[in-house]
Amino acid sequence: MITIYVPRDAAALSVGADEVAAAIVSEAKKQKKDVKIVRNGSRGMLFLEPLVEVETAKGRVAYGPVAPSDVPALFKAGLLEGKAHKLSHGLTEEIPYFKSQERLTFIRCGITDPLSIEDYRKHGGFEGLTKALAMKGSEIVEQVTTSGLRGRGGAGFPTGIKWKTVLDLKAEQKYIACNADEGDSGTFADRMLMEGDPYCLIEGMTIAAIAVGATQGYIYVRSEYPHAIAILKEAIALATTSNWLGDNIQGSGKNFELHVRTGAGAYICGEETSMLESIEGKRGIVRFKPPIPAIEGLFGKPTIINNVMSLAAVPIIIAKGGEFYRDYGVGRSRGTLAFQIAGNVKQGGLVEKAFGVTTRQLIEDWGGGTATGRPVRAVQIGGPLGAYLPPSKFDVPMDYEEFTKVDAMVGHGGLVVFDDTVDMAKMARFAMEFCAIESCGKCTPCRIGSTRGVEVIDRIIADQDRDKNLELLEDLCVTMADGSLCAMGGLTPMPVMSAVRHFPDDFHKPAPNKFLAEAAE
Repeated sequence: MITIYVPRDAAALSVGADEVAAAIVSEAKKQKKDVKIVRNGSRGMLFLEPLVEVETAKGRVAYGPVAPSDVPALFKAGLLEGKAHKLSHGLTEEIPYFKSQERLTFIRCGITDPLSIEDYRKHGGFEGLTKALAMKGSEIVEQVTTSGLRGRGGAGFPTGIKWKTVLDLKAEQKYIACNADEGDSGTFADRMLMEGDPYCLIEGMTIAAIAVGATQGYIYVRSEYPHAIAILKEAIALATTSNWLGDNIQGSGKNFELHVRTGAGAYICGEETSMLESIEGKRGIVRFKPPIPAIEGLFGKPTIINNVMSLAAVPIIIAKGGEFYRDYGVGRSRGTLAFQIAGNVKQGGLVEKAFGVTTRQLIEDWGGGTATGRPVRAVQIGGPLGAYLPPSKFDVPMDYEEFTKVDAMVGHGGLVVFDDTVDMAKMARFAMEFCAIESCGKCTPCRIGSTRGVEVIDRIIADQDRDKNLELLEDLCVTMADGSLCAMGGLTPMPVMSAVRHFPDDFHKPAPNKFLAEAAE
């Protein structure tokens, strides 16, 4: 029997992966060929989706992007034997985009059947958890600290410190909360992992629970990810049945239950305390700090809150040791990060690389430049609250501290590319308006500041007292940065002021002549 892999990843489904799988089954029946279809995750080369792979003696051979109408010709050309065709890319592992990565967190994604525990274990799954079950909590925390793992979100807070805080507290109940409310523009790594390798996240959360003595966990997923939610729920049920979750895990005497909670689409619930409020069934608004969630988190109990990429890095850290993970990266930014390349780019997708890679390398070596063929003018890194960087900053290494030096942030590793036709004054307005729409409204600098900010930028674009309004905009951004309760208002000035600072000409353009514009119509 010949095994053919067709992704069930949402990105692949959006361009017809289900129809391609059905067409392969249909054609195989016509030709009386015995094939097995495995619905795997995505390899991350989204520009080639749907990417069909065929298992051969030499390895898996890739074809893509495949449309249902391509299937008869592929069979005729020798798809089942991995023979050449115009859609063939040879051995998947040898495709330059894929081969030049350093995959630790995504080592199984696109390779295994996401819901097969047997497949997961065959590719190193549950090795970390098996080791953790025989370790003291303090030993697990020590390995995570040694690894240098930091939060794969905005602040990059050391994971080991957060875990040790919860470990050292005495409480009848502790919780693990996974922030999977991936709402940043240009990001999809969390979704890809939840859909393509859900047991990795489950294993990481279970290790965290064993480390600090937690018995309950929640994965908070945005409602826009229905496929991820369905796969997670099924994976949790299968892991519980197989005793990798639940009571007396693998006879260890350790217990951990895991639940999925669906968010209602509020960007603010990506902020950790708003997320806790939402899980508790309340309106998602920011909590005052202190106390920090590690001390008083979910339902007032000590809580570890990490995002998907942080928790998914834990299994390999425990399986291979903190030093192994620490050997990747630069400075205080250790390990790898799943960079997501999107926007005006030829080859969008996910690239897992050690910290230290540059923006220029990601855009040119993996992204292939802009889809339009025009020069890159700006890249926004770190989501809608991240800075817009000009080409002069493209050689700054992806490193938390180095990015801070240029008033930017690595964040979740999302890159949105713009060519030279972009109007950066309009992008600054978009950033401010995004804050105005998504603010929870609890604090004045964010709630009112963002609304006034949109009005000020509109006046600048309309050439109304431009210099005075630019000065007012800067003062307003300082107030928002210093006075907001959370990063929603506190970081909105980053994209706004980066646009003003790096692209000043766009804020000094002559205002459009309304009379001429109307005449042209």
